[in-house]
Amino acid sequence: MATMSRVAIVGGGPGGLMLARLLHLRGVSATVFERDAHADERPQGGSLDLHADTGQRAMRLARLEEAFLAEARPEHQGDPLYDQRGTLLLDRDGHGDDRPEVDRTALRRILLDALPPSTVRWGSKVGDVSLGDRAGSTLQVGSETLAFDIVVGADGAWSRVRKALTDAVPVYEGVTLIEFGYDVRRHSTVDRLVGGGKMFAVGDSRVLIAQRNGHGHIRGYAGWRMPEAEAREMARLAPETARATALQAFAGWGPSMLHLIESGDFLAVRPFYAMPIGHRWTSRPGATLLGDAAHLMSPFGGEGVNLALADAVDLADAITSGEGWSAVERCEAGMIARSIPAAKGAAEGLRGSVSPTGLADVLAHYKERLAA
Repeated sequence: MATMSRVAIVGGGPGGLMLARLLHLRGVSATVFERDAHADERPQGGSLDLHADTGQRAMRLARLEEAFLAEARPEHQGDPLYDQRGTLLLDRDGHGDDRPEVDRTALRRILLDALPPSTVRWGSKVGDVSLGDRAGSTLQVGSETLAFDIVVGADGAWSRVRKALTDAVPVYEGVTLIEFGYDVRRHSTVDRLVGGGKMFAVGDSRVLIAQRNGHGHIRGYAGWRMPEAEAREMARLAPETARATALQAFAGWGPSMLHLIESGDFLAVRPFYAMPIGHRWTSRPGATLLGDAAHLMSPFGGEGVNLALADAVDLADAITSGEGWSAVERCEAGMIARSIPAAKGAAEGLRGSVSPTGLADVLAHYKERLAA
């Protein structure tokens, strides 16, 4: 199977859309199957920082650097650190960092605008994914059975494509966050706390995070440790009941910190799951993975979307190399190897932050970054 001209990408997130864009530039027309009915059906989440050697490099190779820079916010790289009383302990202004922020919605729009309109099939939920005896795969999309040379699972944490390649599933990491939204015009206190980027407050195995987004918006998160069953129950609670539960969990914190929970618009409950670090599936011609589908990890490291974009670059090279599946197999090995240090860092960051010694550990980490 030297030629892979029939390409299906399951999932219209940044990794899947980046792959489609890179293939389009090389004359390969991929089809992206996205379950959302349209691009604005649901919130895409908060802000992302793109790293120079992964995310930014991918945007450059996709000839989208100018569009990215028009949306990016290099001024939003600071991160003040507070204790649970609301005392400011340290404030990195982020000057000199090369990790400009961009909203997830804006990044997705840049990638969508760079593709032919027919590339994405909206409202297309993929059912079964079946691998051929020798090569190729079929997708069940509604009543259609569609055949492709390669199906790429860019469909996130609970990937349908991954099920065709491995029995491994994400494991709950013991921490759940409640997400809130703020409009800076109505939330001046939150606006001041966040400063020029992302605020972090740590103490007693709990974290509060608030991150500046574009267009006068801020996203906030209140997180603590709980069993998986409790996290699932939390996701079923009415918003105000979930808020009350969070306030109880943060009892004793300072008024300015509790204000983050009291005043935000409730958005979602987000349990953290991760794939086993370094997990490798048996490579089988006809289907592969990228991004969270391949190496899901917590966001405590900021590597997820950057790895997905880097995966897309390497996979586009492999698909168009003319070398057949051996190139894809090498790509798979490379993306897993690249993900291991990032996944270890994310796991250590989550474990260290949401712990009894979290404040001391995070403060030491901030000081190390300042000294670097």
